[in-house]
Amino acid sequence: MSERQIGRVVSVDNSRVFIRLDDELTSIHKSGLNDIYEVARINSYLIIPIGSDRIVAMITRVKMQEETEFDKDKQSISLPSSSRYVTATMLGTIEGGDGKEQFILGVYNFPVLDNPVWYVTADDLDKIFDYKGNGDIDYSKDFYLPIGKSPAFPDYDVKICPDQLFAKHAAILGNTGSGKSCTLASILHSLFNYRFKENNDNYLENAHFIIFDINGEYKNALIANEEIFKRINAFHIDNEGLKVPYWFMNWDDFDYLFEPGAGTQAPILKRAVGLARNSKQAESKKCLSPFLMKRIRILIDASSEDLKKQTGESDYGKWKWKENNEILKLADVILSNGDKTRNIGNKIKELGEKSNFTDIGKQDTTLCEINKLYSEYIEDYRQNQITNDKNIDLPTWFNYQELIAKFIDAAIEEQEGSSSRISEYLSTLRLRLESFLNDQRIAVPLLLSTEEEFSDSLAKFLSFILGDFYRLFKEEDKDLFSSYYADCSDESSNKKIVNQISILDMSLLAYDVLESLTGLIGRLIIEFVSHFAPGDRGKYPVVLVLEEAQNYIPEKSRKGHESITKKVFERIAREGRKYGVSLIISSQRPAELSKTVLSQCNSFIVHRLQNPDDQKYIKGLVSSANSDILDQLPILPQQHAIVMGDCVRTPVQVRINNVAPIPNSDNPRFVEKWLEKQRDFPDYVEICNKWKDGRR
Repeated sequence: MSERQIGRVVSVDNSRVFIRLDDELTSIHKSGLNDIYEVARINSYLIIPIGSDRIVAMITRVKMQEETEFDKDKQSISLPSSSRYVTATMLGTIEGGDGKEQFILGVYNFPVLDNPVWYVTADDLDKIFDYKGNGDIDYSKDFYLPIGKSPAFPDYDVKICPDQLFAKHAAILGNTGSGKSCTLASILHSLFNYRFKENNDNYLENAHFIIFDINGEYKNALIANEEIFKRINAFHIDNEGLKVPYWFMNWDDFDYLFEPGAGTQAPILKRAVGLARNSKQAESKKCLSPFLMKRIRILIDASSEDLKKQTGESDYGKWKWKENNEILKLADVILSNGDKTRNIGNKIKELGEKSNFTDIGKQDTTLCEINKLYSEYIEDYRQNQITNDKNIDLPTWFNYQELIAKFIDAAIEEQEGSSSRISEYLSTLRLRLESFLNDQRIAVPLLLSTEEEFSDSLAKFLSFILGDFYRLFKEEDKDLFSSYYADCSDESSNKKIVNQISILDMSLLAYDVLESLTGLIGRLIIEFVSHFAPGDRGKYPVVLVLEEAQNYIPEKSRKGHESITKKVFERIAREGRKYGVSLIISSQRPAELSKTVLSQCNSFIVHRLQNPDDQKYIKGLVSSANSDILDQLPILPQQHAIVMGDCVRTPVQVRINNVAPIPNSDNPRFVEKWLEKQRDFPDYVEICNKWKDGRR
């Protein structure tokens, strides 16, 4: 194969080879048996034969160096001659030689010094770009879905494995305007237009993508095209339909949204939410407060003299009742508590009505019965407390207004000490809770004003978000989700379909509630699939697409304590794979993203990144071999990206396929618009009225 040789290896390290091109190569092409082959071009490939295997290396640097030669007698010097050198990153190996060659990522047999280097042929490229070829596809392993073309080899598609892209988390990164949203839309178009079995109209029918659309870009790309829409069945949920009932929030959600003080406010609010969720137990005067419990305990432990002092006084050696009999007053308070403590109250009243307490103390039968009843009550109370603590995170309905007006007071009453002092500490929290009720930016998307729960609210919300609402939809239902679905489904002409992509349009959400709402939806989804039977895990794959993710999963918190959304999506990044929930993270500032989330991504599609901090951060996430390729990030043109990780055979630069229609993220055309003579746009009154009404 010496006719294929273009140079020899002069240096090798763990991932790179340095090659001196042959002197007879005077151009960037070399003639072969079947074609003219290109050599020494950035992003092109070289072949390094090692026995029956062939190492594939990508050219990352080309240079020319002048070398001066001395004659043997050292009496004269010749003119300098130029030598050309190539630096290439080793990517993988074409194994075989037995007629079953295949390309694998990685190198296990390294070249030696003076090892010959060959140009790459069409046969090699077939192995690199299309390892499987014709035949049955293994959807979990093979690379079959084309997403673009190789700029170095325009005749070859760059293909990915969707299972590897979606199952193990992925990141789409790049500066604003570099093409991130178009890339995602293009991949989704390719996925839903791909015919998975030859000679059969076998397209995806039961996919579940949820796009957190912060900028309102994706409706245009995934719904506007009628032909594509029929296959994708995308469902756009705007601010009229994007409501997450407040009773789905757990304690962490309440703590993050309402920011109670850690000392007194947080414990009281936590207890109040628990009481509200379990209102049958928690009506404000059903249970004894800790203060009353302490009084009963003192009573049980009292001596005969203590009991005398509480009920009467000596009048010249005779017994005289006190007008303010403390034991009878205690009995009245306990009896007013309700049926739960009536027996204890009656026995304490019986004790308070005794005419004398001489030498009775703890031996008194009434005190013994009080002690027994109280012990039974305490055990029941503790069990209820345990149940209540567990119920605080359950998505069960409670009345938000009653939480403020009733259950916070009930929680205060349970505390020892001055209730007025505790109420004073709680005043700012009450004001904050009431202000949220009156703040339409927060009250409307969280349904804070809802006074009654509608049937199957949690099931309806999850099926609505996940695209399966057709299974629960009934024309006669008038709840929020049913009404919105009925109105929107008229446009799609079919209410009995799976909506394979749910576009959650969050562009009009207030920043104050964006993190809470996003994290709440993510947590509900991961908890929903985690409640599947063990044998059903992974049977319902869901992909969550986080657009502009730096806004709600930042590495550094913006509120002084850890972002609730960051906590949720870090959990999904760590545990989601085993439940079939994966993430696609899209961001223009990767250095500001949660390191935990990005470190769990196994595939990266990286567009132009010009910020040195972002470039450095991305290079730290990938192997040293891939970091060489990432040196091209600052100069990547729009629509071009570097794809690397488990989803692709080998790290490669790709020109992403065109997408039509494109997401609504085009750069504005300043001069073109400034040249227009129209004077009727914008309609200030109409736009501002919609703004004031919370509509777009």
